[in-house]
Amino acid sequence: MADFYRELVSILRASGFEFLRSGKGSHEIWINRSADRHVTVPRTTESRHTANDVLKQAGLPKKF
Repeated sequence: MADFYRELVSILRASGFEFLRSGKGSHEIWINRSADRHVTVPRTTESRHTANDVLKQAGLPKKF
């Protein structure tokens, strides 16, 4: 299965998000202070549906 984590984090960084802290288990909290948004990103993002859902929560268009 594909691993979407690296590309997902790259897209979030390019959109102004920054790593805030680790969450429960294998999750991370990312924040965009200028847009006042935060998203939870699983480090084991193996599903394109999950990756696209994170982008949707971040207010970004689908990529995967």
